[in-house]
Amino acid sequence: MRNSLLLLLPAALVSCAAAPQAASAPQPQDNIARAALGERVYVDGPHVTPLEVLEDSRCPINARCVWAGRVRVSVKIDLGSGSANYIIGNDEPIRIADGHLSLEEVQPSLKAGEKAAPGDYRFGFTFAGGL
Repeated sequence: MRNSLLLLLPAALVSCAAAPQAASAPQPQDNIARAALGERVYVDGPHVTPLEVLEDSRCPINARCVWAGRVRVSVKIDLGSGSANYIIGNDEPIRIADGHLSLEEVQPSLKAGEKAAPGDYRFGFTFAGGL
C-alpha cells in the first residue's frame, strides 16, 4: 500500500502543475497616449507628434508655489484631412476636428534648479471626440 501511494504522488504533482491557472484580471488602461519629442503617437483619433517644448514653468517637486506653472508644446497633428501644427498647454485642451486634445502629463518632474534636456521629456495626451 505504501509503495502504491509513492507511485501515485508523482502523478498527482504532475496533474497539479499542468492544471490551467485562472486568468488574471485585466489591468485598467488609463487611455493616455505617451510620446517623446519627435515621436508620433495615435491618440484615439488624431496622430500627435510633439515637436518642441516652448515653455516649462512648472513648480518644482517639493516646492511651495503660488502658481503650478505650465508647459506649452508645439505639436504636429495628423488627421484624415491633413496635418497642421498647433501649440498645446497642460492648462487648456485644444479643439481639433470633432473633439478636444489635452496634454495630460509631462515628465520628467524636476527639482528646483534642474532643467530637462529635450530628450528627457515624455508627454501624455488624451482625445475626447464628439464634443
